[in-house]
Amino acid sequence: MKIFVFASSITSSYWNGAATYYRGIYKHLHALGHEITFAEPDIYDRQRHRDAGSFPYVNVIIYNSPNDIEYLLQRASQADLVIKHSGVGAADERLERDVLICCQAYNSPMIVFWDVDAPATLARVEENPRDPFRELVPQYDAIFTYGGGPRVCRQYLELEAKQCFPIYNALDPETHYPVAAHSLLRCDLAFVGNRLPDRERRVEEFMLRAAELAPEMAFLLGGEGWADKPVPRNLRKIGHVGTDQHNFVNCSARMVLNINRDSMASTGFSPPTRVFEAAGAGACVVSDAWTGIEQFFTPGEEILLASSAEQVVQHLRSVSSEQAKAIGKKMRQRALREHTYAQRAAQAEEILQSLRRPAQVAA
Repeated sequence: MKIFVFASSITSSYWNGAATYYRGIYKHLHALGHEITFAEPDIYDRQRHRDAGSFPYVNVIIYNSPNDIEYLLQRASQADLVIKHSGVGAADERLERDVLICCQAYNSPMIVFWDVDAPATLARVEENPRDPFRELVPQYDAIFTYGGGPRVCRQYLELEAKQCFPIYNALDPETHYPVAAHSLLRCDLAFVGNRLPDRERRVEEFMLRAAELAPEMAFLLGGEGWADKPVPRNLRKIGHVGTDQHNFVNCSARMVLNINRDSMASTGFSPPTRVFEAAGAGACVVSDAWTGIEQFFTPGEEILLASSAEQVVQHLRSVSSEQAKAIGKKMRQRALREHTYAQRAAQAEEILQSLRRPAQVAA
């Protein structure tokens, strides 16, 4: 199929946590024989912080102004499948509406809304009965999400979505894998995540508080937006961590912390990209607890869970480096066995093939 995608960015992970997800999904859809065009806006200085490497599996179009959107929509209408991801960051409401108007008026391809922040999207729509996205949901051929599980699917179906399918985050072993530890990044616990309103409180609770409780240990905080945040003396801030540095951070920390945003944690079934990035590196992950985690990794054997800073510190003090390495190794083996992007792309392709209209199949 010819697939046209509107999304935040596949070239830059700067203020864009979904980059790893886009790369994993579209790299492996391309490997299955699909031709993919990926349109992303030039915003938030992402092109100035473009990640190292190339992305030969997609034809990337970087557009600069709202005037470009009409041209892109006409190009999209000639595809077999148009995907509008949530959180493009520019003209989202227009794109959500106009992909339906333009594409239905021309070649009438399949149109999928692929939500990379479904709990937040649904919370917004439920709080505002006049949210314009509400009336668009039934017009898409399907809704895909990258997390949320049964609860999110049920909520979308209640909004009269035709169908809803979760396609979870996963591991690309060619991108995230074990490397030698970096001396400048060595620490007892590392967390990488941008400073967002519904994440900051949980970072304070699980990371900053843990650092206060364990002054003898070293903590590392990566991600944008934390520069002016007061932190304990034993916590070091390193700013934006490009995807080419993920393996070094994950392999240099004795343990890697995962903290879900409020909406993701309360909804459950939403393992973020950092969990699989760390798994690929063989890191020992300490995660806040959320519903459904046991369907991805076995608590206590492949991942450690904590419901407070005290429990984070308890893991740091009771689990030896050798035990942590063993847990990380088991997590990596599980991810390689059951949670790769090749498997997720095959799942997405199977669903898309089942959705294709008779005329498209004949063509």
